[in-house]
Amino acid sequence: MKTYFRLLSFAKPIQRFAIPYLFTTVFAVIFGTLNLALLAPLLQTLFAGKLEDAIKPLGPKPSPFDIMGMFEYYVQYAINNYGIMGTLQFVCAAIIISTLLGNFFKYLSQRTMENLRVHTLLNLRKTVFDNVMNLHLGYFSNERKGDILSKIASDVQVVQFSVTGTLQVIFKEPLTLIAYVVWLFLISPKLTLVSLLVIPISAFVISRIVKQLKQQAVLSHQTYSNMISYLDEALSGIKIIKAFNATEFIKDRFHKENVKYSDITKSMARRQQLASPTSEFFGVAMVAAIVLYGGSLVVNRSSSLSPADFLTFIAMFSQVMRPAKAISDSFSNIHSGIAAGERVLELIDQKPMVTDAPNALSANGFYDSLDLNNVHFKYNEKAVLQGIDLTIKKGSTVALVGPSGGGKSTLMDLLPRFMDPQDGNIMLDGKDIKELTAQSLRSLMGVVNQESILFNDTIFNNIAFGKQDVTLEQVEAAARIANAHNFIMETENGYQTNVGDRGTKLSGGQRQRLCIARAVLNNPPIMLLDEATSALDTESEKLVQDALNKLMQNRTSLVIAHRLSTIQNADVIVVLEDGRIVEQGTHLQLMDKNGLYRRLIDMQTFND
Repeated sequence: MKTYFRLLSFAKPIQRFAIPYLFTTVFAVIFGTLNLALLAPLLQTLFAGKLEDAIKPLGPKPSPFDIMGMFEYYVQYAINNYGIMGTLQFVCAAIIISTLLGNFFKYLSQRTMENLRVHTLLNLRKTVFDNVMNLHLGYFSNERKGDILSKIASDVQVVQFSVTGTLQVIFKEPLTLIAYVVWLFLISPKLTLVSLLVIPISAFVISRIVKQLKQQAVLSHQTYSNMISYLDEALSGIKIIKAFNATEFIKDRFHKENVKYSDITKSMARRQQLASPTSEFFGVAMVAAIVLYGGSLVVNRSSSLSPADFLTFIAMFSQVMRPAKAISDSFSNIHSGIAAGERVLELIDQKPMVTDAPNALSANGFYDSLDLNNVHFKYNEKAVLQGIDLTIKKGSTVALVGPSGGGKSTLMDLLPRFMDPQDGNIMLDGKDIKELTAQSLRSLMGVVNQESILFNDTIFNNIAFGKQDVTLEQVEAAARIANAHNFIMETENGYQTNVGDRGTKLSGGQRQRLCIARAVLNNPPIMLLDEATSALDTESEKLVQDALNKLMQNRTSLVIAHRLSTIQNADVIVVLEDGRIVEQGTHLQLMDKNGLYRRLIDMQTFND
């Protein structure tokens, strides 16, 4: 129940929906019950026979609390004053008006509940997505993207229909059930007590049927998320799949998970579907028993139960099973909703490891230096950076080189606080970056990665990404600096050309130049360049390198490059190995040392 109430908290302000829903539901139940209650006077009028036999003296007016007595009193009054046909017309008109009002209030209650359902889904999905966007980068390295997609899309949808649907049952069905039971007691308390034995028996049997549904629901959601993960991986790596003739392997892997999911779904459906006919069987069996028992009372005239009242009792009791059935169905459905809700809440409860300090300051600019002091960083228990001391002066170009796995990319990721070091600190103009807001810190830095990340949008929107009120002239100026304007104008729609999913309509060099144009437009004082040319051909590399040189002018730059010829003019070259700085200096100084840097240069020269 704790999970249920947490999920229900996303319906706030719930009173905005609950009060109108309760109001309209009460009236819908009242008029819905009245429709059946009016069967008694209708049947009484039809069974009246001749008018002279039907006319009877009126007794004292019953108490307003004696509803059945009031009905009988006014029906008799109508017969005495308007005749049998007039009474029949009056009762039929009352049934029509009651049905109209009942359905009107039913429509309003369903509309209110639908608004609540959509409102809950909106809040829940927004909270999940916002929290995912705030999580640290390390979280996404350990989680499957398909699992996250499944929680945000599919699981949230299950929560919407099962949990809020159960809320509807909690309000409406018990109220309807109580109204019917009260009316049955008014008709015949003795017959009602006997007939209600079916409800606890039915509830016990159904509870045994749906007992294992939650466990199956958890497994179902997990299997579905695996399928989404396989689908995402297949679509992302379709070229590799075909190149390695792995199409059948991927098909088989997806098919096995699909079969597993289908089997679980069928098993759950069997249990859920068994609950409904079970409750219906008990209902029909009990109606048959009531007909037998109540019919004997009427035939033998051993009670005050009239034939008209008895037929009304049977009609009303047949409706008692409808809300009882809805309640039992909701218990079978709630297991799936709770299981999906637990997965969604697990994602919401993930806390970002990088957060702003309570009194974080805004970084207004970069004026002096960026200093790393005795910085240590670990992935789980593996040390990646060990005791890094480094100063990056304003306006300088610092290059990071060294063997793969030396910690270069990790060091760069620490500067914009994508992650925080376990020990040591990073200072921006003498202030610990943990004391600055992450947004203001990142606004000082532009990032160009080895992987050119573009969005399925126009060239203009990719360059102006994250910015408002950007003009075409500004975007075009940034593209010219990035050597991108010429190829952009050769595309079908110029700056309004869609680049496709992840920029697949463009070449690698073109994608990279758009990323550089995006960084140029942002105009940050610090540039972080992570192997921006390593995946390009020679011609594209020259164009991109020229764009990078323009980008780095009058800026502070931290550059990672495997092609060492591209960073020989750096002010400082830092050589990293096994998470430590083993050498530091200019190109000439490091060549004279005849150490690791010299060996890397020699190996690359030999390979070239």
